[in-house]
Amino acid sequence: MTPRPLRVLFVTHAFPRHAGDAAGAFILALAHAVAAQGVSVTVLAPSAPGLASAERLDDIDVRRYRYAPASWETLAYTGTMAEQVSASLRGKIALALMLWRGRRAVRAAVNDVRPDVIHAHWWFPSGLMAGGHGVPLMITSHGSDVRLASGARAQALFRRVAANASSLLAVSGWLARLAGEALGDRRVGVAPMPAATALFHPDGAVDRTANRMLFVGRLNAQKGLGDLLQAMARARKPWTLDVVGDGADRETLQRQARTLGVDARVQWHGQLPHQELRPFYARSAALIIPSSDEGLGLVGVEAALCETPSVAYASGGLTDVVKDGATGWLVPAGDIAALAHAIDGVVDRPTKARAYGAAARVRALATFSPEAVGARYRAAYDAVLELR
Repeated sequence: MTPRPLRVLFVTHAFPRHAGDAAGAFILALAHAVAAQGVSVTVLAPSAPGLASAERLDDIDVRRYRYAPASWETLAYTGTMAEQVSASLRGKIALALMLWRGRRAVRAAVNDVRPDVIHAHWWFPSGLMAGGHGVPLMITSHGSDVRLASGARAQALFRRVAANASSLLAVSGWLARLAGEALGDRRVGVAPMPAATALFHPDGAVDRTANRMLFVGRLNAQKGLGDLLQAMARARKPWTLDVVGDGADRETLQRQARTLGVDARVQWHGQLPHQELRPFYARSAALIIPSSDEGLGLVGVEAALCETPSVAYASGGLTDVVKDGATGWLVPAGDIAALAHAIDGVVDRPTKARAYGAAARVRALATFSPEAVGARYRAAYDAVLELR
């Protein structure tokens, strides 16, 4: 008799609304990656207007639970949960309802699916819902939840949630260290999310421009575009910049570009669908990532898959993505002069930049491909079950 496959229940608040939706797509990508390793995956996520209570996305069963009146079910899928909760009493009530009804939904899914492992994404809110159901619990932290644990009350809650977990993981070494410190030096493993290798790859039909740089990200202070604009003003070389992304600081940053006299060298493309990014990566000499405390920096992985090196701040999880002097350049966070100098070096040495890009793709495939990531998580599930 063929043994049944390993069963894993994903519990998450971030998940795509459909197969082509970029929001939360990395969770779906991980589900597909581990399914390819002989794992039967069911995903439990909150409801939202217009979404089915149950559906199948290729080889993944998806269940969604109601937690509030339909007009209130806006916390998930948009990446704005924290903002909604902090901004209004309605948001706080909706979160409380999500925690209560989400826990009930996990219990119902456990009784129905009979998973071998529950895999919660983000210790809060999913990890809080997923513990204590008599099933081994694995928690993967993605960034915002680790930052949340910096406060004393949240840290105490994090420790309580972690006490119910058989395994704790984070998507970068930096996050793993922070989480371990918050938990009193408990070991936290490292396991990144898979990159879209089928979507991002070199494009021989696109000419790479030696003085064309690229920024991809939200337009806010943490992503650091303001630093990059200052670096443009200090640069020796008149390189140009494509900005892909949007955010609350867009008008402020556009005014800054005009004030610095670099606005004619910047093209603002706004937010673009994920599948439209590859040509930008393919024709750029380098991706610039001036982010501080980045959880991982998946845009750097996407660029690497297109053989585009990155110039990045040596901050957060970016040191897992960019290897200085091998796949790109790392400079001290906030050092505008060093950032300008490094980007000027990309223009001065296009042969080296292309060599770094080629090396970046090799490393990205070995570390972030669905096959590599899926195998790593399958081994983590097996290790959890061996502890029983």
